[in-house]
Amino acid sequence: MVAYFFYGLQPSFSTTSPVKFTVEKGEGFKEIGANLSQASLIKSITVFKVYSFLTGSATRFQPGVYELAGTMSVPQIVGLLRSGGMDDVTVQVPEGATVKDIDHLLASQGVIAPGALENFDFKGLSTQYQFLSGMTSLEGFLFPDTYSFKLDSTPEDVVKKILDTFELKAWPLLSGNKDWYDRLILASYLEREVATTSDREVVAGILLHRIAIGMPLQVDATLSYAKCGGTLLTCSDMVPGKGDTKIDSPYNTYQHTGWTPTPIANPGRNAITAAMNPRKTDYFYYFSNASGTVFFSQTLQEHIQKQLEYLK
Repeated sequence: MVAYFFYGLQPSFSTTSPVKFTVEKGEGFKEIGANLSQASLIKSITVFKVYSFLTGSATRFQPGVYELAGTMSVPQIVGLLRSGGMDDVTVQVPEGATVKDIDHLLASQGVIAPGALENFDFKGLSTQYQFLSGMTSLEGFLFPDTYSFKLDSTPEDVVKKILDTFELKAWPLLSGNKDWYDRLILASYLEREVATTSDREVVAGILLHRIAIGMPLQVDATLSYAKCGGTLLTCSDMVPGKGDTKIDSPYNTYQHTGWTPTPIANPGRNAITAAMNPRKTDYFYYFSNASGTVFFSQTLQEHIQKQLEYLK
């Protein structure tokens, strides 16, 4: 038994490279031990628990982000976890994520409490960020990028950091257009609908043409937004079916003409640039197949024929 205990104190040697390990606020030494074991940073949860208890460390672990490695022994790991780690977390906000998606992502990393971003009252920030004046949602303004946040941040601090990035990287692209908010909405469609810059520019031209003649936009991505309740990254049934065109929602662009009330996601720089630089063509219809290839048509008959041919 003694031999096993000392064996369990030795490094796991699972990896020689440092890995980031997060201790969330309120986590006990049992949960920490389980997480260390799952990350293959210790050989035995039991040995970790016993050592933590015997050394008086069990109640003294500090929340934070730590750099640990498989070359570290249990005493070394315990010593670090007692000393307190880095309190910054690096989070990558992906292009096309929604406010609810980003809320979930930040909460899972310990940056904010669940729902804090989604329910944040941002109206008071409109004096600092002119583009928020009259807005009813942060959707579209949470610019996708890689951010460094402190654990247990306030939602205001998080929102300000992201809005600062929007102001720096997106606002210069939009601010020169009097219909800039419509273009931001359009960019959110492009982000979710098509992948390449050239295709996005063509689709932007098609959708603006439909707006100009009062035709419903019929953008499937807006149905996904309505169907999934404003979540996209975690929605298990995102692809809309034919019946979803009857969803009762202002985000249903099959039932309602004009733009949706807000963007349906947070677009990146590429999608915004495409929305601001639409390409005028003779095309009126488009669709994508499973591989992401986009097919364009001038007439409805041609559009249907291509769907029958390429969506088999």
